[in-house]
Amino acid sequence: MGHDKSTPPCPVIPKTYKRDDIFLRSHRDIQAVKDHGRRISTALFNLLTCKMAYTPSRVGIVVGRRFGNAVRRNRAKRVFSELVRDSYSELVSGSGILVFPKRDVLLSSRTDLLQAWKTALARMRLLRPD
Repeated sequence: MGHDKSTPPCPVIPKTYKRDDIFLRSHRDIQAVKDHGRRISTALFNLLTCKMAYTPSRVGIVVGRRFGNAVRRNRAKRVFSELVRDSYSELVSGSGILVFPKRDVLLSSRTDLLQAWKTALARMRLLRPD
């Protein structure tokens, strides 16, 4: 049982982004933003930001266990991951951003969350000028 070498391999679907280019993954980077970042609080999330020279902007989503059970924590991460992917092209480069969702984020509408997200980014001067 093997492959027929005459059949071509499955086509690779190109991605529009790389996951590692958008999201903060390493503990070292997340800790640097925690240690040196500036904080802003909204009703739906806390935002920490820190300058990271010579890198594209990257966003980390941190949801602690007191947020709720695993289903709620993963839901909050998915909501913010989608939000980051949709607005990533509007971010200035060279920033590390950490998002700490609050419990109310799962009860709010997408439009309210998007408005709070854009307002917070604008307050921290993380949006590209039009």
